[in-house]
Amino acid sequence: MTDAEMSSDVQLYEEGADELMDSEQFPDRVSLLPSGPAGATVRPGERLRIMWGQDMLRDLVDGRYRVMVCGVNDENNSHGIIAQLVSLVTASQWSEPAVTSYARMFHESVALHASEDREPYVLKYDLDSLLILALLRPRGRDHFSMKDLSTGFSTIAKMIGGRRERRPVATVSFLGARSNRLVDAKGAEPSFEAVLRTMHDAGYRGDVYPSPQAWRFANVGVFPSYPFPESLERMRGGSS
Repeated sequence: MTDAEMSSDVQLYEEGADELMDSEQFPDRVSLLPSGPAGATVRPGERLRIMWGQDMLRDLVDGRYRVMVCGVNDENNSHGIIAQLVSLVTASQWSEPAVTSYARMFHESVALHASEDREPYVLKYDLDSLLILALLRPRGRDHFSMKDLSTGFSTIAKMIGGRRERRPVATVSFLGARSNRLVDAKGAEPSFEAVLRTMHDAGYRGDVYPSPQAWRFANVGVFPSYPFPESLERMRGGSS
């Protein structure tokens, strides 16, 4: 029996629901592609896993991660993911105003005692069941730069490295953010690939949750991990 004949016998849903679940009926979706050829060499610590289709908040509340990475600022975090987390984790004594106040206090302290240190700083918010490592948006700016992302994730990689109690770890993509925007050198939001490359090059090895806006590209194939397969580079170079 050929692979094609075998795959045609696979049934996904009960009671004939396969025919009802035509993907064309759903505007928000992705086309997930295999990450590489079957039988490829598997080595630990090489990839970022991209969590397509997973509910990040529910995964965090369900205790699937010990560490979460996101952004924070010293002005207003009411629209940020960190505000949702501190309200959902019942063991947490943090609140959104307290999160913002701590970030402001930290910035004021740094301005007095360590003004020459490299930004962004990484603040720790211990929610008992979950540790948040929050990149603190540089003071006086309404956004993160790609350099900030690189520096911040280099620090985070060191904070996680060799610490089994700080794994598994996940991060937001920093794209589509309302409170802490991410912009590139041209002042525009970077591509998801550029964000993944920056995190990977900085030494981060964990899960990445795409932004909700990424679900609007059903016509574009996506991969479940980074680095992407070599076939993508060959396609970009003009070969199949």
